[in-house]
This record gives sequence, C-alpha cells and structure tokens, in this order.
Amino acid sequence: MTTTEPTPRPVRIAVLTVSDTRTEETDRSGAFLIERLTSAGHVLHSRRIIPDEVDVIEETVTTLMADPSCEVVLTTGGTGITGRDVTVDVLERHYTKPIVGFGELFRQLSYADIGASTIQSRASGGLAGTTLLFALPGSTGACALGWDAILSHQLDVRSKPCNLVALMNRFDE
Repeated sequence: MTTTEPTPRPVRIAVLTVSDTRTEETDRSGAFLIERLTSAGHVLHSRRIIPDEVDVIEETVTTLMADPSCEVVLTTGGTGITGRDVTVDVLERHYTKPIVGFGELFRQLSYADIGASTIQSRASGGLAGTTLLFALPGSTGACALGWDAILSHQLDVRSKPCNLVALMNRFDE
C-alpha cells in the first residue's frame, strides 16, 4: 500500500504592520514575514502598514476578514503592554474561537531567547469567522520565532499530526 503526501496548498495571507514609525523601507518585520510566507509557497494577499490606532486597526482587520480571498491575517506590532499597544485588543474582539495555545507556545519558545521578559508579549491567535488572525510582536526576531517555530508548520497541510490548513474548509461548518 502506498501512502501519498497531501499536496501543498498555498494559503492567501495578509501582512499587517502596526506601527506609528515604520515605512515600507524600514519595516523589516513585515518584509521578513513576506519573504518567509512566499518562500513557503503561500500567496501574499496584501501588505499594509498602519498606525497604532484602534479605529484604523479595526477598519483594516474588518475589511480583510470580509474579503473571502484573505484566509490569514498576520499582524506584527502592538502586542506589548503600553497604552499604544492595542493590536491584540482589536483582534481578540473578533475571535470566534481563540487559539490560546498559539500565545502560550510563543511565550514558551520566546523564553529561551529573552527570559522572563516574554511575559510582556501578548502574542495571540484566533479564528474570526473563517479567517485566521495572528498577532506577533514587532521585532524581526519575534516574527522569525512565530513563523519558523509555529506558523510555518500550522500553515502547511503536510505537517503531522495535524495543522490548520487541513481544517480551513471546515471553519464555517
């Protein structure tokens, strides 16, 4: 009996950098995520850089969620605990099913790099209707950790024993 591997399935991913200071030229974290996701065979749906403003984040995320061609939104920035860090607050309002293990695993892995400072990260993930939303910290190192150690596997249908891509067609059931 022959076992066949699932065919890789490109996922359409939006990258949203939340920052008051970054531009396309200085947004290394957004550029990093785009390089990684396209190298993995995924499709960049869109890239946006927006300020740390609740209304702007809300409007942008809502628009992306309403677009059936956008399957995943990766945000970078705004996950800390200062007054301007509001990305997670906006995303969590949309979660229909939080993926609590994403933030837990992110902080566990991050501890090896930054020690107890990892408690300041509110990295978060959840399903919002049929769109996956993930909030990563703004540093390139944190984006590398989140993508390389977690998201690259969960957004690959070949990852065993299970992955998010295999569930995508069942999100609205």
